[in-house]
Amino acid sequence: MKKLLMATAATALMAGSAFAASHSKEVKIGVILGFTGPLESITPDMAAGAELAMTEVNEAGTLLDGMMVTPVRADSTCIDAAAASAAAERLITSDGVKGIMGADCSGVTGAILSNVAVPNGMVMISPSATSPALSHQNNEDNGLFFRTAPSDARQGVVMTEILMEEGVKEVAVSYVNNDYGKGLADSFQAAFEAAGGTVTLSAAHEDQKADYSAEVGALASAGGERLVVAGYVDGGGSGIVRAALDTGAFDTFQFVDGMVSDTLTAKFKGEIDGSMGQVPGTDSPGAANFEKMAGDAFNPTGPFAKESYDAAALIMLAMQAAGSTDPQVYKDKVMDVANAPGEQIFPGELAKAIEILAGGGDIDYVGATAVELIGPGESAGNYRQITYKDGEEVTVKFR
Repeated sequence: MKKLLMATAATALMAGSAFAASHSKEVKIGVILGFTGPLESITPDMAAGAELAMTEVNEAGTLLDGMMVTPVRADSTCIDAAAASAAAERLITSDGVKGIMGADCSGVTGAILSNVAVPNGMVMISPSATSPALSHQNNEDNGLFFRTAPSDARQGVVMTEILMEEGVKEVAVSYVNNDYGKGLADSFQAAFEAAGGTVTLSAAHEDQKADYSAEVGALASAGGERLVVAGYVDGGGSGIVRAALDTGAFDTFQFVDGMVSDTLTAKFKGEIDGSMGQVPGTDSPGAANFEKMAGDAFNPTGPFAKESYDAAALIMLAMQAAGSTDPQVYKDKVMDVANAPGEQIFPGELAKAIEILAGGGDIDYVGATAVELIGPGESAGNYRQITYKDGEEVTVKFR
């Protein structure tokens, strides 16, 4: 365990390779995230979270009687479906991965699922693709797709609850023009209006534009007590915020999960004081375990880092439960290891989980995010509500 706690994100992949070189049995797991693009500032922590789970399993050395795990990274770009599909194809055909932790953004995740994963019979567990549209794909994914982050249908309800409790009854919405942004904006508007709120304008913005004055002008004309920004912190979402602040159109915002990160506070500091947001998260014992394990190797409180650890852990535990690294075989065990009945398993206890499964027992993987899979592979989901005060992000409570 001491060795595990000392493992850093930078050495996780090297450690996996070293283990593999010294053992005859190796399984590769793809880690496909937007290492470039509008979420590039948060994906390093996500990858480190996933690789921490693999390092933990390699330290135990007992997965399928000594199978060693090697992570293989690939860039989804977050926004380029063709590039993401090509990267995923390489993971399967060239690298020979037996599972994919990812992707991250909803549009590229859907593209990889339909274009690559389903045709190749590959299991995907996404830590952060939250579009409600992906739920519909479960009818056509042959039981291969799961996610450890909740659908934005849930986030829309949570955001509505926060705004109503704050007494905010009228908002404008700016959303990134893709599956993620549109799905979240629609889910939120339906929930908000059902609760008695008014959306003055819900308008798309394109990513990576140099000037958002026209978009903000339209939003300002429509009015609203607060601007909901459903975009990406390294993309157009921050551009919308900057334009709104510079023009005085809005001074408080409601941020969705794609905006909540250290990058947001670094960019805007006290300018967004009084704003709020929500991001998947939990204060469960597993979350504390994960943060202790990670130490200062990476930011374990970063968005979707915990969900990434859980996604990777579920792939490996499903393999153990099935006695096989074949995705067509272990896909049927993901729901079993994720849910009751069985002994609860938290971060740092993957070796115990493997031992129980190897002995024919049952586990209930709780993990770092209180994992509970519902529907076909959907996360029930918990959220961390945040506010901004004195230029800092402050946790208000968990929902």
